[in-house]
Amino acid sequence: MTSGRRGLQPRKQPRQARAELTQQRILAAAAHVFAEYGHAAGTTNRIAERARISIGSLYQYYPNKDAILVELLTRHLDAGMSAMTRGHDDEAPDSLEEVIRRYVRLTIENHRDDPQLLRVMIEQAPRSHELLEKVSQYHQALIVFARELIENHPEARVADGEVAARLVVSTVELVVHQLIAAPDPLDPARLENELVTMLTRYLTGEPCSGPQQS
Repeated sequence: MTSGRRGLQPRKQPRQARAELTQQRILAAAAHVFAEYGHAAGTTNRIAERARISIGSLYQYYPNKDAILVELLTRHLDAGMSAMTRGHDDEAPDSLEEVIRRYVRLTIENHRDDPQLLRVMIEQAPRSHELLEKVSQYHQALIVFARELIENHPEARVADGEVAARLVVSTVELVVHQLIAAPDPLDPARLENELVTMLTRYLTGEPCSGPQQS
């Protein structure tokens, strides 16, 4: 889904504490409304009612519900990047398995707050150029981190570090999103253990010699 840039931009950036609180009320209300009703039925009237403000007040901050949804997704991505940056700055564990576990655990934690809202944000949020660029930057940063780890860690034994990094990042992001936001989500601890086992065995196993010649 795509939309024009102007229709997805907030109308008003809060400069005072009261305005910032109003914006937070709108976003919190929208998170509940989208999670409960989905994108189509998650109207601005419902959001305003949930936030206990007038619809006119809501429109002072956001031109439509899509702009609110994009704001929620942007903040979700920013939170994920901040968590990864903090984890990367911390002293890294020696074991490759523990490094992978830290990454998987952070990803799961960033998806657990409201799985249904996350599904709406990722699958139904309109895609502006700025949002697509932010998503791309987020994934590229994760791939760079994964590639540096794979190419420098003594336990990693894959033949192609770049491809392996892309596989690891895509697997974690897609699997966690699908299985945490599913109608019958997996237990986070069990998902973490199995996903870490799968990726660790892939990264530390003997690489194949290549395609067999017929």
